[in-house]
Amino acid sequence: MAEIMIMGELLVEIMRAKEDVQLFETGEYFRGPFPSGAPGIFASTAARLGHSTGIISGVGNDDFGKNILDRMKAVGVDTRRVLVSDAASTGAAFVTYFADGERKFIFHINNTPAVMAKAPETQEGLEDCKFFHIMGCSLMASIPFGQEILKTMRLLKANGAKVSFDPNVRLEMLRDPKAMDVVQEVYRNCSVFMPGRSEIRMITGEEDLEKAIEKAFADNAGLELIVLKSGSEGSKIYTREGLAETMGVYKVTQLDATGAGDSYDAAFICGLAEGKSLKDAARMGAAAGALNAAAFGPMEGDISRETVQKMIDENDL
Repeated sequence: MAEIMIMGELLVEIMRAKEDVQLFETGEYFRGPFPSGAPGIFASTAARLGHSTGIISGVGNDDFGKNILDRMKAVGVDTRRVLVSDAASTGAAFVTYFADGERKFIFHINNTPAVMAKAPETQEGLEDCKFFHIMGCSLMASIPFGQEILKTMRLLKANGAKVSFDPNVRLEMLRDPKAMDVVQEVYRNCSVFMPGRSEIRMITGEEDLEKAIEKAFADNAGLELIVLKSGSEGSKIYTREGLAETMGVYKVTQLDATGAGDSYDAAFICGLAEGKSLKDAARMGAAAGALNAAAFGPMEGDISRETVQKMIDENDL
């Protein structure tokens, strides 16, 4: 029985091996496939930190699907609710990086099993779920799939699970304006909201950051925490009483920032599930994010209870 659940896309990632190579350029410059998808990265991190973790998703009955499922099973993620479909191929994302830190994606998700999974019909097998995590990219990938995620959210929330939400908006996936309606419903039902600065401004409609934070708490009576992530500047944790904690970043040689925020999310939620203080949960998040960024590939970082604790012990944040 999983205490942490997530529902969203699983896909493989095929990445430019060098910076500043456009995706339209022909050449021998790709690496992969790497198991990926923001929900998959989250699930992998939570499982490696020792928490029973399950994912609701879908892959094709093909080699890319095997690549993903082999990794999920190897780290202990419960994949019983992953659809393996003969109807379509596994989803994929192509990624390129630029020297200024920007990235560009081409997603092949629509009409793939990544967005074909259905919400559970009953709570059977989900009774132990403490946290249900949702990613904005999953809601935007497909409106029907987003509706299935909403059904799952309502089911698990009714059973006492808390909803955590990272809106991680992907402009490449925001093709249907109706997607924002789905995002808004999750935003108004989450207990832990984990946006970046631009995302909280967009979702609340407030340009001033402090007003945006106030608006988020006003919009959602059940909201307990805002975890405001700012990349290399670290994160800030807010309660209804105001700023509770400020967390910096652990310095590593960054090889690939993809998935660092998803690993932060997972480790922070693991900290909450363990009853840790907000400061210690944020330390766990920062350590997992740093370890993820120190390896090439979206979930290739050396993340475990031991490595996260070592990062915390050896650095004063």
